Amino acid sequence: MKTSGTNLLEGKGYEIIGLLQGLDVPRTEAVCIACLVCGDELTSQNIEQASGLRQPEVSIAMRPLRERNWIEERNEKKNNDKGRPLKYYKLVVPFENIVETFENDALKKEKEISEALAQLKQLSAKSR
Repeated sequence: MKTSGTNLLEGKGYEIIGLLQGLDVPRTEAVCIACLVCGDELTSQNIEQASGLRQPEVSIAMRPLRERNWIEERNEKKNNDKGRPLKYYKLVVPFENIVETFENDALKKEKEISEALAQLKQLSAKSR
């Protein structure tokens, strides 16, 4: 099922974006994730309309999602065979798995910060 982009992000989508940005996910990437969670299979144009992002921003934001194997991307020729084909994007992993990945990243970062602070405390105690 294909979903249009208008009003796609209302409510839940904007909440997802805000929470992801709080986890230091880049804004454009957070917006694209939210669009794909709230929609089904979306064209680049659907995402642009829903989010206000420009086409190059959508393409760039999709790169890390593709690298993580979170999305499927396909091209479909336009009816008149003129111009670039339409790009369709679809999440291929459950959103829960994406959340789990961000959770693991955050926990790892938190551990690294704690270890660095502990080392700094040791160094400051030695310098007295």
